[in-house]
Amino acid sequence: MRIDHGSGRAKACVSQRRRPIAKRMIMEATLPPALSAQLAIERRLDTLAHNLANLRTVGFRSEEVKFDELIKPGNGFGADPVSMASEGTSFLSTKNGELTQTGNPLDMAVAGDAYFGFQGPNGVVYTRDGRMRVNQAGTVETLTGYPLVDAGGAQIQIDPNGGALTIARDGMITQGGRQLGAVGLFTIPQTAKLTRFDTSGVIPDQGAQPALDFSQVGVMQGFVEGSNVNPVLEMTRLIELQRAFESAANLVQSNERSMSDAIQTLGSNK
Repeated sequence: MRIDHGSGRAKACVSQRRRPIAKRMIMEATLPPALSAQLAIERRLDTLAHNLANLRTVGFRSEEVKFDELIKPGNGFGADPVSMASEGTSFLSTKNGELTQTGNPLDMAVAGDAYFGFQGPNGVVYTRDGRMRVNQAGTVETLTGYPLVDAGGAQIQIDPNGGALTIARDGMITQGGRQLGAVGLFTIPQTAKLTRFDTSGVIPDQGAQPALDFSQVGVMQGFVEGSNVNPVLEMTRLIELQRAFESAANLVQSNERSMSDAIQTLGSNK
């Protein structure tokens, strides 16, 4: 009987070569999801930290991140498509914050889903921060110096020495028995994307409309609205994300060790 030792050695060599290839395919399938998960978690951690830092910022809107699943095609060598997390799309939560009564006649809050408007550097900016002041010229402005506007976009003037004033639900300002103008309230389409301005301002990518029906929205004088950040929820998310980040980091380290082993195996087979 003839024994072909050369054929056996060839088969063994092929088998040894297949092992690192299979290992490499496994790494290609697991490493990208782990890295994408780390990037996604880092972004979410950044938003959580920013939200918690503004826990007591009047009118602040928390930032959320939506992650979509991306499918990476196979490598052409029999590997299955790989599911990965996207970089994420951020958006601002429009949930209302809690109201606090201050008794200050120039403090205002919005009842319902609407916003105050003020003249920003490049147009009207909208906000739920209704803390106002009156400058020497009698212009009602935000604490950062931007003029408050009425429903038509005009500035609001009062007499700085005219005594007490009242602000009705429809925004009408009365001072010394005279109506001096009305604070504008504006509604923003629910489908609009909001871009943050400073800490409490928002700029929508769709036009805001003046509120005309004050049965659902209105001005509340002597109140301010706090941040809509939920500290308990955010801290819970923070703990969960830290654990998820550690798991992803461990997976990356495991892949690095496997890569090192594969390189050593290839080197020993030369």
